[in-house]
Amino acid sequence: LPTVSNKVRTTREEIVDYFSQFLQLRPNGKLNDSIVRMLAPDTAINSGVYTFNLVKDGKPTQVQARYSFTYKKIDDEWYIADHHS
Repeated sequence: LPTVSNKVRTTREEIVDYFSQFLQLRPNGKLNDSIVRMLAPDTAINSGVYTFNLVKDGKPTQVQARYSFTYKKIDDEWYIADHHS
């Protein structure tokens, strides 16, 4: 689930569409609080709070959100398997 949209996006096309729109807001993010928990040697969850500075309609604004990421390690590389904020 995305940070600045209430629409659940599950397909690749929907996710690309969200990030294309989000990046137009010129986001600059800061982690306020972060906790990483290892569930297995190849699976981790990162949750916390972050703040994004955005430019919407030409005006600066801030969005603070809780987040969670699930990471999966495949062939010594970590990938985002799921994200919610």
